Amino acid sequence: MILFGTWIATYGAGAFATLCPPGTVNVVYRRTLRREVACTGIGLHCGRPVRLRLLPAPAEHGIRFARTDVGVEIPATLGYIGSQDHATTLSKDGVSIGTVEHLLSALMGLGIDDVRVELDGPEVPVLDGSAAPFVILLHEVGLRPLAVPRQLLRVTQPVEVVHGAKSARLVPCEHFEVSYAIGFDHPLLRHQSLSLRVTPRSFTDLVAPARTFGFLREVEMLRKAGLALGGSLENAVVIGETGVLNNKLRFEDEFVRHKILDAIGDLALLGHPILGRLEATKAGHALHAAVARKLVATPGAFELVPSTATAPAAAAAAKALRPARA
Repeated sequence: MILFGTWIATYGAGAFATLCPPGTVNVVYRRTLRREVACTGIGLHCGRPVRLRLLPAPAEHGIRFARTDVGVEIPATLGYIGSQDHATTLSKDGVSIGTVEHLLSALMGLGIDDVRVELDGPEVPVLDGSAAPFVILLHEVGLRPLAVPRQLLRVTQPVEVVHGAKSARLVPCEHFEVSYAIGFDHPLLRHQSLSLRVTPRSFTDLVAPARTFGFLREVEMLRKAGLALGGSLENAVVIGETGVLNNKLRFEDEFVRHKILDAIGDLALLGHPILGRLEATKAGHALHAAVARKLVATPGAFELVPSTATAPAAAAAAKALRPARA
């Protein structure tokens, strides 16, 4: 059993770089897991214990969530987005699966295309509030290349959604990059910004460990609305009037890094690895989804292209992601 909090406390956030080889997610072949893996945790908003299983899937299966308690499967695509109130929820036939973004972010960040996700409850476990526990799980099982080439979604012309001071823009780029800026009415969060190219290494080391966060002044309001019922200092950074209530941050700018984590997970609902740059200012789940929808709805704004990586590079990446033999 992996004790995520202990692992992080012992080795530190930077140690996640050792879990993933260098390189980009632009490998030739689609990838799945070498074997299944499971964990149990609390839903951040529902407050209920949930068991999650990640299982290998065939090529072109995509990422699909399955509620085993009610027998409903939901593809992780834009067409199944339900509520986006403080998290991204997928819905189908009156059944929902909440807080999918952290797991989707880990899968996209590591370049995993085909996975079946089984849950016996309404929400993906929050674990420590970041994507790091999922990265650890995926490293433990390793990845397996499939015999079908990947198709990449290349942004070919800019699209933008603006809501007042909030905006999200997708523009052409030869890699997947994210540039994010946030600002809140709080001394700790007047302004934070970060830009990075998303690769398995940069995601693992610089993004995955960043935890979800919230303001102490909003906790009571959220709980009255039926949200954050499973939230605690063990799975979220809580910001009081004078500072964080947790012992310490994992990064000085952990807040904007978590927003990047969320954005990667939300853009995973496009269903393909992305060649493009997201530029976001004070955005959130709803704007991430809105700009993704605008991209696919705008004629000529994107194209699907085959991966340009070499087969030896793909094979080397797959080999490096296999778990070490005892």
